Amino acid sequence: MPARFIRIIKYHHVATMLIVGLIAFIVDFGSVGKVTGRTSRVTIFVNGNAVGVVENAEVVERLVTEARKKLARESSDLVLINCDIRTNEKTDVFNQITDEETIINNIYRVFSENVFKTKEPVYEVKINEFTVNLRTADEVLKLLIRAKSQYDEANEYSVDLIPDPTRELNVLTTSMYKTSESYNGENVVLFPKAGASDKFGRIFDSALKQDVSQFHFGVKNLDFGENVEIVQAYADPARISTLDEAIALVTKETEKSRIYEVEAGDSLSLIAQKNNTTIDNLMALNPETLPSEKAMIRPGDELKVNSPEPELSVIRTEEVYYEENYNKPIEYVDNDDWFTNESKVLTEPVEGFRKVVADITYRNDSEESRDIIYEDVVVEAIAKVVERGTKVPPTYLKPISGGRLSSGFGKRKAPKRGASTFHRGIDWATPVGTAVCASSGGVVSRAGWGSGYGYVVMIDHPDGKQTRYGHLSKILVKSGQSVKQGQKIALSGNTGVSTGPHIHFEILVNGVQVNPLKYMQ
Repeated sequence: MPARFIRIIKYHHVATMLIVGLIAFIVDFGSVGKVTGRTSRVTIFVNGNAVGVVENAEVVERLVTEARKKLARESSDLVLINCDIRTNEKTDVFNQITDEETIINNIYRVFSENVFKTKEPVYEVKINEFTVNLRTADEVLKLLIRAKSQYDEANEYSVDLIPDPTRELNVLTTSMYKTSESYNGENVVLFPKAGASDKFGRIFDSALKQDVSQFHFGVKNLDFGENVEIVQAYADPARISTLDEAIALVTKETEKSRIYEVEAGDSLSLIAQKNNTTIDNLMALNPETLPSEKAMIRPGDELKVNSPEPELSVIRTEEVYYEENYNKPIEYVDNDDWFTNESKVLTEPVEGFRKVVADITYRNDSEESRDIIYEDVVVEAIAKVVERGTKVPPTYLKPISGGRLSSGFGKRKAPKRGASTFHRGIDWATPVGTAVCASSGGVVSRAGWGSGYGYVVMIDHPDGKQTRYGHLSKILVKSGQSVKQGQKIALSGNTGVSTGPHIHFEILVNGVQVNPLKYMQ
C-alpha cells in the first residue's frame, strides 16, 4: 500500500479517537449533571468580599444568620454593622464548594471588621416629651425618689415600678404610696408648734375634742404630676446619662406655659404670687385680657401663665391649720335697666377673723387649690354688695366708609371766619354725596338746619350719649325716628361754616362734646 494512503488512514484514526473521546466526555458530564441535578455554583459576597462557594443559594440566609449569632454571643449590647450581601451564580463545575463552617467564619470576620455602632441596653424614662436613659432599674428608682424627696422630707412615701395597666406593650409606670397607712391615735401632733401657740392649741383642741381623730396634719397625698413611662431599649453610649446627670435634668426648673383659672378673691398680684411670676409677665402673656394692671378679672376667666417647673412635677395635698383675716365673696345685685359699665356699692365690706383647717393642694411649690374642711369663725365677715348693670352698652362706629381725617378734636387755628378755635368733633374729608350712617342705634332728636353746622342730624342713644353729624347735603331721616347702627341717615356735603366737602362728627356725654376717637371701635 502506498505510503500516502497509510498516512491518510493514520490521520482518520487519530481524528476518530478524538471525536469518540469528546463524545465520551460529554456523555460523562451529562451523567454527572443528572446525578447532582445542577451544573452551577453560587459564590457569596459580603461587603464585596468573597466568603465561599455553595451549591444552592437557598442556604445563604441560614449561613448569614449563624454568623450574626456568633457575633451577638460575644456581647450583651446591640451591635449594628454595615452589611451588603450578594450572590453570583455561574455554571462552573471546577469551582470547589466551601464547607459551611468556613463560610460562617468568613462572614463573621467581615462582620467584625464592619461594626459601626454598639448600642447598650438601657431603661428609657419618658416624661411627656422629655426622655432620659439610665443603665439600671435601680437608677430609675433612685431618680424618682430624688424627684419626690424635696416634698417628702420625712420620707413617708415610697415609689415602685409597676406594669402600666393602660398599655398592651411591656411598659412600666410609677406607683406612689404611703409607707405606713396605720394609725392608732398615739403620738399624734395635731398642730406643729410653729403653727400656733400652746395656749391657742389647747383652746382649739378643746373646740375639736369631738372630732380629733379626723385630722391628720401634714402630707395626705403625694404623686407625680406627669405620667412616667419606663421601657427597656438600646441607646448609644453617648446618650446614656449618669444618675447625677439624670437628677439634674429632671429636677431643673424651666419656664413652662399653662392655663390658670381665676378664682374668687384673686387679684393680679395674688395670681402672680401663686405662679411664681410677675404682673408684667401676666400682662405680656395676656395682652387682650389684661391691657393694664387695672383690668377687671372675674372667677372662671382663663389666663396664660409661665412659671418655672421641673420636668417631673410633684402633686401633694397637705392638711394644715392656720388663722386669718378673711373677706366674704362680693355679692352682686343685677339691674336689668343699667349697662354693664354701671355699678353702685350698696354695702361696704367688713373683714372677719377665723381659725381654719384646710386641705391645700400644691404642684411643686405653687398652690393649685384650697379646700376648707373646718373653720371656727371668731368675727363674722360682712360681704361687699354691689348693684351692677346687665345690659351690654352700645358701641360707636365711624359714620362713613373711607374718607381722610382732616381735623382732629381739640385746639386748632380757625380755618375760616366764624369757625371755632376749639374743634369739638372730628372731620373726614370726603366727596359730596357720601353715605353717612348712624354711628350707633338710637332715636333722631334733630334733623334740619343747624346754623354753623349747616344741615345736621342728632341722635340720642340708650346709654345717654348723643352723636351729631354736620355739614350734610341731604337728610334722610326725621326727628323722632328710631334708627339702627349702620343705617343710612344722610349724605355728606359742604353746608354751613365749612372749608370744603367733609363730614363733621361729634359724640356728647351729658351734653358735652368728647373726643370721638376714645369711644369708637
